[in-house]
Amino acid sequence: MARNLFYRAANIVQLSRFTLIVGSKSLCTQIPAEPLTVRQQNNGIRSITLNNPKKRNALSLSMLESLRGNILADIDDLRVIVISAKGPVFSSGHDLKELTSAQGRDYHFKVFQACSEVMTLIQDIPVPVIAMVNGVATAAGCQLVASCDIAVVTEKSTFATPGVNVGLFCSTPAVAIGRAVPKKVAMEMLFTGSPISAQDALLHGLVSKVVPEERLEEETLAIARWVCQASRPVVALGKATFHRQMAQGRDAAYAIASRVMVDNLALRDGQEGIRAFIEKRKPVWTNKAEKAHDE
Repeated sequence: MARNLFYRAANIVQLSRFTLIVGSKSLCTQIPAEPLTVRQQNNGIRSITLNNPKKRNALSLSMLESLRGNILADIDDLRVIVISAKGPVFSSGHDLKELTSAQGRDYHFKVFQACSEVMTLIQDIPVPVIAMVNGVATAAGCQLVASCDIAVVTEKSTFATPGVNVGLFCSTPAVAIGRAVPKKVAMEMLFTGSPISAQDALLHGLVSKVVPEERLEEETLAIARWVCQASRPVVALGKATFHRQMAQGRDAAYAIASRVMVDNLALRDGQEGIRAFIEKRKPVWTNKAEKAHDE
């Protein structure tokens, strides 16, 4: 009997050890959370995917910080950025759970400041940024589309600023949208919150191109590859100048643009392009902001 009790006790100890080992392994092998954005890059084309479909790719503070980091990461060989999303919603805008009174005014400022920084970064970064949209883009999600340089969308995509219907007017999305579409179109979107179709978005200038869903990636990458064929410093100079002159009156805009045309001609790639045209050959870009002659 004593021997049976000994064996039983030994088995209990072994079982307890096994349970502890299994328990410790289960604690150590927790599945890591998926990143909020996913970055890939090939031949100068960077793809950034909003990767939180369960929350409709809401632009939470964490999502905005992740997006900002992936835009800025290692830009030396970067030529163009494509922003897309996983799931049927491109982005539903801000995470309303972050905008309750419980979070506090300082946190609210932090959210909107981060959002504004990302939107201005998209326009300030010296490479074109393309939105590739296949679904719903609302509020700050619509703002994201409007902030991009180019937007290629599918026929089923829709765009709206519905904040007014939940008591939060889309004032920050209005900054980008109001600069992308006519004033009266923007005001109707903002006052009613009603969605507009992809075709209406194209008609009013919110998006660049509407394509069938099966051709979305193909059409977007075709534009990206065209961008990659141009000189990197020439594209960077052109993008910066476009946004700068758009904020000016007509005469000031022409003064800025005329000066930049002269600066462009002083670039080695500027002169290479002209020589290649005259000599009927393809240009060979340096893709560096080197000067061909003194200014």
